[in-house]
Amino acid sequence: MNNSSSNKCSYKYEDYRETADWLLSQTEQRPKVAIICGSGLGGLADLLDNKTVFPYKDIPCFPNSTVQGHASQLVFGELQGKQCVCMQGRFHFYEGYNIATLTYPVRVFFLLGVETLIVTNAAGGLNPNFKVGDIMLIKDHINMPGFAGQNPLCGHNDERFGVRFPCMSDAYDKDLSIMAKETAEEQGCSSFIQQGVYCMLAGPNFETIAECRALQKLGADAVGMSTVPEVVVARHCGLRVLGLSLITNKVVTDYDSQEKANHEEVLETTGMRTQDLQRLISNLLAKM
Repeated sequence: MNNSSSNKCSYKYEDYRETADWLLSQTEQRPKVAIICGSGLGGLADLLDNKTVFPYKDIPCFPNSTVQGHASQLVFGELQGKQCVCMQGRFHFYEGYNIATLTYPVRVFFLLGVETLIVTNAAGGLNPNFKVGDIMLIKDHINMPGFAGQNPLCGHNDERFGVRFPCMSDAYDKDLSIMAKETAEEQGCSSFIQQGVYCMLAGPNFETIAECRALQKLGADAVGMSTVPEVVVARHCGLRVLGLSLITNKVVTDYDSQEKANHEEVLETTGMRTQDLQRLISNLLAKM
């Protein structure tokens, strides 16, 4: 299937519908939960039973992820008896994708019948109380690209997806966050569960010291290069959202420090904490 039409500046309802209908015709699974896997966290999809796997290159209109740690496939299956679809490999600004393309899958999920979106990411810790390996429940976000006009809802609004001016003060579902906290306590993970504000920058470079200090003053607890556009589109479509950031490195805020952020450290930390995060999401799904 040729998906060369991906990374268009804008998409029509019919484009999303074509993708969703193609997927529905290829699998009997009818997922109610979608999970977007962050860097190094694609192993979540390996937990699914009765899997059906679709490489992005075979799906109409889907782009390909080019980042190390992202597998570039949709995996349909069951987890704790719940039908799910996992996105192994998300799309980022720094790969050259525009805002319409990197949020394309979320509207497809909506048309598949998905009601809840779980987003995971690898993030740098801005909060001095956070440790590498902590899992942060996202309670709110700061949309830096949105400040610069890069918002996925700009342009024509299709009422079949949502209203022109959606509310974002409730972007992250409080009930799901409470449930996630309780689940973490039950599995003995409460010592490394945090809650905080996620800030998105476009990347691909890691942040300067001055930028990190500015973000701390703005109230951000963690910083990364994804997630927020997907959440904005999900809420526009009326999906419930749970966001989880794995703190893979502490940001550098001291000019005398010899520490330097790097992607290898990110992947190494995700490997260390992947099992805990997978177990948390799996046990959480059992309660939903």
